[in-house]
Amino acid sequence: PQKSLMRGLDNKKKYHMKHSLKYITTASSGLSDLPKYVAAAVVDDNLVLYCDGSNKILEPKHDWVKKLLEDDPHHLEYYKRTCFEIEPPYFKVEVSRLKQRFNQSGGVHILQRISGCEWEDETGEVIGFNQYGYDGEDFISIDLKTETWIAPKQQAVLTKLRWDADKARMKSNQNHLTEIYPEWLRKYLAYGRSSLLRTVLPSVSLLQKTPSSPVSCLATGFYPHRASLVWRKDGEELHEEVDHGEILPNHDGTFQMSVDLNLSSVTPEDWTRYDCVFQLSDVKEEIITKLEKDRIRTNWGKSEIRGGCSCSHCHRCCWIHRLQKEESLSVSFEKF
Repeated sequence: PQKSLMRGLDNKKKYHMKHSLKYITTASSGLSDLPKYVAAAVVDDNLVLYCDGSNKILEPKHDWVKKLLEDDPHHLEYYKRTCFEIEPPYFKVEVSRLKQRFNQSGGVHILQRISGCEWEDETGEVIGFNQYGYDGEDFISIDLKTETWIAPKQQAVLTKLRWDADKARMKSNQNHLTEIYPEWLRKYLAYGRSSLLRTVLPSVSLLQKTPSSPVSCLATGFYPHRASLVWRKDGEELHEEVDHGEILPNHDGTFQMSVDLNLSSVTPEDWTRYDCVFQLSDVKEEIITKLEKDRIRTNWGKSEIRGGCSCSHCHRCCWIHRLQKEESLSVSFEKF
């Protein structure tokens, strides 16, 4: 369901030091074995606070978050009130409203919201966002530049017209997305500096399923997630015959990514002209791995790759250790 809302980062070589605070909320109906409301606060793709509004569970995910909430009881009270009292009934009503809008009765239905901000520490630039998805498709999102709402679906037009006319709602969104949330983000970065601003380099391995399969260059165990991984030939980045994978989380809070190289048109004599290059944001040194047969691991023998995952059964391992159900909090409430 989050696929349309949460898109991966591009593999780029140039970065701005951007930090992000995301409040992700998921409300559902028709799922008896799951909470009807779950929420999370995510800083730079790190789950920092998890909430189960149905069972009134608020769980800080790091010691620095616990310390922050102890030092600022008003902050703790805000999250409790929002997560336990305000948002669960609000989202329950809105799910029912959207089911009527879409002429739905039974079945499983999910309403999601992602709101928050990105902040660049060098320039101070702030980008706020607030977007909703329903049943896995984008429903409506805010455009702060034009002070309007974008409705990609016909069923959202009525909501757009009503919200566009509500100037107080737009003002509240602007205040939270561009003023309050950036202030909170800077506070979280200060408290969590030792973990959020750390730099961890990965181990890089070459993997191949069969002799005729593409060679996969896998970098795993890096942090933060702002990184590039490319294949080069004679020092030049390749754009053909390569397939970039997504950046994925490991269970320990680090990340992994891969890029495949199709060898069908590469002669054995030309192998020495190829290498895989990993570069982490704000780290000058590159990790260069030459394309050599002795470096390639296959799935026919056991080996371990950083992160504690066995590679005995698949040529790519450590795939998708997911963050907990991320979902969460915003303070302005819009009726659909």
